[in-house]
Amino acid sequence: MYNPKSKVATEFIDDAEILETLDYAQKNKANRALIEQILEKAKECKGLSHKEAAVLLECEIPDLMEKIFTLAKEIKQRFYGNRIVMFAPLYLSNYCVNECRYCPYHHSNCHIARKQLTQEEIVREVTALQDMGHKRLALETGEDPVNCPIDYVLESIKTIYSIKHKNGAIRRVNVNIAATTVENYRKLKEAGIGTYILFQETYNKESYEYLHPKGPKSNYAYHTEAMDRAMEGGIDDVGIGVLFGLNMYKYDFVGLLMHAEHLEAAQGVGPHTISVPRIRPADDVDLDEYSNAIPDEIFKKIVAILRVAVPYTGIIISTRESEETRAKVLELGVSQISGASSTSVGGYAEREEENSAQFEVSDTRTLDQVVGWLLDLGHIPSFCTACYREGRTGDRFMQLVKSGQIANVCLPNALMTLKEYLEDYASPETRAKGEAMIQRQIPTIPNEKVKALVMAHLSDLHEGKRDFRF
Repeated sequence: MYNPKSKVATEFIDDAEILETLDYAQKNKANRALIEQILEKAKECKGLSHKEAAVLLECEIPDLMEKIFTLAKEIKQRFYGNRIVMFAPLYLSNYCVNECRYCPYHHSNCHIARKQLTQEEIVREVTALQDMGHKRLALETGEDPVNCPIDYVLESIKTIYSIKHKNGAIRRVNVNIAATTVENYRKLKEAGIGTYILFQETYNKESYEYLHPKGPKSNYAYHTEAMDRAMEGGIDDVGIGVLFGLNMYKYDFVGLLMHAEHLEAAQGVGPHTISVPRIRPADDVDLDEYSNAIPDEIFKKIVAILRVAVPYTGIIISTRESEETRAKVLELGVSQISGASSTSVGGYAEREEENSAQFEVSDTRTLDQVVGWLLDLGHIPSFCTACYREGRTGDRFMQLVKSGQIANVCLPNALMTLKEYLEDYASPETRAKGEAMIQRQIPTIPNEKVKALVMAHLSDLHEGKRDFRF
């Protein structure tokens, strides 16, 4: 029976509740009065239930769809403004004991080159990322207790934080590793990670078990309940997501929102981020087996309704998506994107020719090109990590967002970290665009004391001073 407060996976992700929700949404997809009522509720920016969001997902009435997109843009602007946080993935190891059918890392794949970075190689990889201008990383590994134990991950995090090259520094390490124990989550918290990220892949238990036939990941309950263990271990910023295309997208969309509702009900704070990857071509993976892959228009609709349904949560898209697709969804709700990503182990400094990638990247531009492109679109590329560094995480972060005060923190820090990037790494063309953006944005800072502080820091950055970190 459905119970969002329960910590039992099949009770807070209840199959019967999802099917009933989908049926309700289908029956009401043309119910104009109900849809307008849901949109009026959404305007209060307090979120929607999974059932209400499912109705919006089914809606095909043109003028109401336009209202959904318009509202998503307004909510995105209200909470996140035109800021876009930048990050890059760093693959430490692709050894894996699981047999996930959709992932080239699966244990029986003999085509892929297996590799684990040494600490010396991590130094080279991180130095290369710092030389691009990155300040925030997302660690990625396969699941292998022998070739990639938790102690190796912890040592790698320590190495990453220790690297200071020229003006570079990685200030936030988010971690995307397999579901683990409360004890190991405590160790990750003590190591100073930012957000713990784990994709459910699909919430449909039957499909999940088919897609994960062998290995620790085949345990649906253990995987689905991982965020509860992470929070019990002291990690208060967690990120969830599904891999759209593995199962019927409507089912996983509802499951995703039910998971968010569960974390709010059981842990007191919802997910810090939601990721929306779509399945991509990869070695030893036949995309023809995945008939549930979703087109761009559906993807755009999913992002918009997620923004309306969970207004306080960051939405992430990666370089899985093309430049064109990323442009479409940025204004609708996305608040974080990766840039200049490599999905190979050793893909930044080493430029490995071996086949070690997890999936094909669609957006292959350099970080400077992505930054310049964002500026052309009217966005502010932000390299800020101040909330994490100042302890504004979990419920403290959510309180700031819900009160509308987060913008008073984020805009100044976004401008200062953009300035830092422009001074240290940008091409002349990107620097000119960025300086123009900063000059346009400074007058919009409402607090005069904060404005004066920002201008002083901008001047210090121009003079080469790096005595502070954001």
